[in-house]
Amino acid sequence: METILAVILVFLSMLLMFSVKWLMATWSELTVDEIIYHMVAPLQGTSTAMLNEYILHCTVPAALVSLFFIGIFFVFRKNRKYGYALIFAFTGALFTTGFTVLNAWDDLKLGNYLASQFKKSEFIDDNYVDPNTVRLGFPEKKRNLIYIYLESTEITFADSKHGGAFKENTIPELTRIAVDNEDFSGDETLNGGYSMPGSTWTMGAMFAQTSGLPLKISIDKNAMDTQKTFFPGIITLGDILDKEGYKQELLLGSVGYFGGRKLYFQSHGNYEIKDFSYWKKQNKFPKDYWVNWGFEDKKLYEYAKEELTKLSKTGDPFNVTLLTVDTHFPDGYVCEICPDNFDDQYSNVYNCASKQVESFLNWCKTQDWYENTTIVITGDHPTMDHDFCNEVDKEYVRKVYTAFINAPKEPEIKAKRDYTTFDDFPTTLGALGVEIEGDRLGLGTNLFSDKETLSEKYGREYEKEELEKKSDLMIKLGQIDKGAAIESKEAKELKEKEKAAKESEAENK
Repeated sequence: METILAVILVFLSMLLMFSVKWLMATWSELTVDEIIYHMVAPLQGTSTAMLNEYILHCTVPAALVSLFFIGIFFVFRKNRKYGYALIFAFTGALFTTGFTVLNAWDDLKLGNYLASQFKKSEFIDDNYVDPNTVRLGFPEKKRNLIYIYLESTEITFADSKHGGAFKENTIPELTRIAVDNEDFSGDETLNGGYSMPGSTWTMGAMFAQTSGLPLKISIDKNAMDTQKTFFPGIITLGDILDKEGYKQELLLGSVGYFGGRKLYFQSHGNYEIKDFSYWKKQNKFPKDYWVNWGFEDKKLYEYAKEELTKLSKTGDPFNVTLLTVDTHFPDGYVCEICPDNFDDQYSNVYNCASKQVESFLNWCKTQDWYENTTIVITGDHPTMDHDFCNEVDKEYVRKVYTAFINAPKEPEIKAKRDYTTFDDFPTTLGALGVEIEGDRLGLGTNLFSDKETLSEKYGREYEKEELEKKSDLMIKLGQIDKGAAIESKEAKELKEKEKAAKESEAENK
């Protein structure tokens, strides 16, 4: 029994050590919020390449060390030194665990994070504008929306001449698109949205850009795969457009339920989710087809054209949202049309992604519905690749790519704006010609207006510091600290009927 316990402790301590080492070597700017979210969110659909990397660099080494100790125990099982071997195993496991925790404490700034959890901030409570309380005036002829989330895409990847931080521009087409349209840079170089805490991974980013809020959840009582809805206390872009009669679809080449994406978009806006599983059922590719996180972006753009053509014939306004994946770290996915213009793979993948966006946009411009369609192209969050931005100056402020295309209005402020991805929420509505009372929703400001963003009002660093603290309002809006799964509508109705029956029975007695 002691031997089994010792081997288990050795394996777990080694797995923890190798896991933390792998995380730190693979992700840059890794946050505790992100780790917590993915610990409680469904992980089905994770890239097989990433899973293989984890097994190779974490599970296998931990297993080998454990086998080594099993060998030692076997050799000394009848020797007086067996006891020393056990002591060494237990002590080594505890030492390794302690050493790993100390390293993680420093690298992930766990001390600061834990300290912030004991501090409450009223920043969100004081600055949140509930869309339920705001009058929204849609134009008589409602504009269509195409919203494209570009995985891990920053303005950083442009050259310094255009406001990026690279010597060579890896995204020249995207640069031209932003320059020719609106990124709220005034007459200066490229500008983009800053990713605040709670918006630095894909689900957090999509949540932030459509709700104007950071995705902050509790680890102890919430698991996204058991929830019946996703932050039921908020009104999002999807909710607003659904109420206005928009047909909404989320198109993606990965599995929709990964990270709670399907749950969120179905809960807020009744989106049709057309993901890897959906397209597989449509016999778009062989049953055993799987690359990277599902299928490549080249296919996604092809399917998007088909969906847009169909939706444009219904007569209803539409919102088609795309999430790309080829540029996911590490190093991205090289598809059959990727060029070989750079020395490293990731630059070539971004270069390919840039060309694909331009090609798709050019196709949109040839369609009858384009004149009445606004297109938003945005990076979801900064890249998590550990070394791609190694040579970027530490003083350089990394922001996600942003471009608002074919909006029916011009910004009232012509100078460069300081904004976050929270501001995308009301700005997208502004780009659809919607009149927003007060020009603020969530924590966001309509950038087409002359209203200050919270970053401009308080300063980016102060805003960031406050968002890292706990918020009573976020707990209330999320409805996740008072139990596990939120009951479905049917379950609630059943309980109400049972309660009414018991009350009636009691009265009859």
